[in-house]
Parts: sequence; structure tokens; C-alpha cells
Amino acid sequence: MINIQKSERSMKSNFNYDDFVFGVQPTDHILLSNYKDGTWQSPSIMPYADIKMSPMSLCLHYGQTVFEGMKAFRQDNGQVIIFRPDKHFRRFNVSLERMCMPAVGQDLFIEGMKELVRLEEHWLPEEQEISLYIRPFMIATEPRLGVKVSDEYLFCIVCTPMGLYYSEPVRLKVETEFVRAAEGGVGYAKCGGNYGAAFYPAQQAKIQGYDQVIWTDAKTHEYIEEAGTMNIAIVIDNRLITPKLSTSILDGVTRSSIMQIAKDMGMIVEERKVQLQELIDEFQSDKKIEIFGVGTAAVISPVKCINILGTEYYPYTANDAIMFKLKKQLDDIRKGRSSDKYNWNWFI
Repeated sequence: MINIQKSERSMKSNFNYDDFVFGVQPTDHILLSNYKDGTWQSPSIMPYADIKMSPMSLCLHYGQTVFEGMKAFRQDNGQVIIFRPDKHFRRFNVSLERMCMPAVGQDLFIEGMKELVRLEEHWLPEEQEISLYIRPFMIATEPRLGVKVSDEYLFCIVCTPMGLYYSEPVRLKVETEFVRAAEGGVGYAKCGGNYGAAFYPAQQAKIQGYDQVIWTDAKTHEYIEEAGTMNIAIVIDNRLITPKLSTSILDGVTRSSIMQIAKDMGMIVEERKVQLQELIDEFQSDKKIEIFGVGTAAVISPVKCINILGTEYYPYTANDAIMFKLKKQLDDIRKGRSSDKYNWNWFI
């Protein structure tokens, strides 16, 4: 049973859908549930407000933080769906297990999320291409200094309106000095430390004129892994190629969806190691190569320039590129324009 306290006034009335920055404006409510004495307490949905916590909370010192990111969409017929919350739920618990944090049940994660989105669906306009970004997260809240696994946690879900994460094709630099994650580490977990550790090399790349980096394997720096905010996919000769999952690569939900759509379109899908030299050779052969990022926030982000070992190459980004056909297929499923044969859409 979820205790619901509705906000008296919606912040939506002051929100400008034509000019906003992603991640700044929360919607009206937040879902909260505390974990203490080995059990989750009854969740509450209440008006959005700051969280009060001790400065000694373990999450602030030792990194026990995990989050997810997914979206709700308004279909053309007006119905609202959450896209693949079951896969996000499973990934969230995989991340929690790696970070020694208690599992969250499906009733709390999915049913709680559906109740929250029901309250916030008025933030989804009827006509504009706006989604509702949903951010479940968990933090360790036990007030104690000392390197230990916390005994207390807070689980929350917040939402925010979202348009395009990258409004233009991106410029990426392949990173061969710094490391995002190593095999055996936490690269496959969606924990805060993965992102904090990536800031410095990403900032250096921005100074050099690039939007993000593509990480390479920690051991040899010979194989591409993923970009800072998304998985990486490559199209060559009707083949969709993406790095094989490992303990250093996040199991992207959009990645999984695009791979299935590509198979349905008759493409050959190769999930394998991708060597930098292979990419260089393909570019030097003058083949038409598409490279794009895939992720919940980014959806499909075309790469217009990629720096590999100091040389810039320019993937194909014209309107007839296959990646845009993949994106259209995904959009059509989400918006109810084509058959959802894999039951990815969960109606609220």
C-alpha cells in the first residue's frame, strides 16, 4: 500500500516546453521508501521536496549509490506507457547486488513507479515530442563514519521532462589513456562512482572540442567499450556491430531494443569485440560507416566525427542512414504506431 499525498499546485504551469534544460525541473511528486532493520518500510508519494539526511550518511563518503533511468511516453491515442520497466528493474537489482545494497521488490519499483507516473502524466504534452524521464535511485543513509556496508538506505523515484539529450550529431574522442572501468570492477553496475571517475577525461575531451569520449578496454586500450553516456553501435554493410557485454560495459536497455529491431529488419547483428584498428581499416577503405550512441537519454545519437589515435574520421550521417530507420522503428513502437510484439510498453 502506497501512502499518497498530492501536491496542491503543479509546477507545470510555469514550465516552458519550448525552452528548457534537461534534468533541472522536477515534476510535482517524489516516491520515498526507507530500509531499516532488514526490511523496506511502506512507500510514500508526496510533494517534491529536498531530502533531509545526516552529513555522516555513508553514501556521502564511501560511494554506495545506485540509479536507473527510463522513460514514459504519451502514445498517439493519448495513453501513457513506461518503456521496458521490467528490464530496468532487473538491471537495478544487479547493480544493487554488486554494491552490497538490499534488493528492491517489483511492487515497490514498478508498481510504485506506475503510481507516480499516473500523478505526473499531465507533464506529457499531447503533441510535442517530450518524454518523462524517470530516475529511481538508492543511497546509503546510515549516519556513521567508517568503511562498512550500510544498514540503512533510502529508495527514491523522481521524474523530469525531457526532449533531445543531444540536439546535434556528436563529436567523440576515443580515450586510450584514462580508464572508465576494468574487467572485474563495477563498470556493468549503474553506480555513481562510474560517472564521477569519468568526469576528468570527459572534460579534457571537451576542451579539445569533443562532446564525449569512447572508452577503450583498461588492459590494452585496443578495443572500444562504450561512450560516457551511452553504448556504441556501428553499421557497416547491413551489419549492426556493438561491443560484447562484459563486467566493464553497461547492459543498455536501448542497446538491447535496437539490436532486436535490427534483427527484425533483416540486419546481421554482431555482438563482439571491436578493435580500433578494425575501425581504422574500414574508414581507410572508404566504406560507408555509421557510428551512433544508444541510451535511454540519448536514444540514438549520430556520431559525425570520431578521433581515433589522433586522426579524425567522419561517419555517415545523411538522412537515409540506417540508424534513423532504427530510431523510427523504436519511436513507432513507443508511440503505438506499430506492433509491440515484445511487450515493451507497460501501460499505466
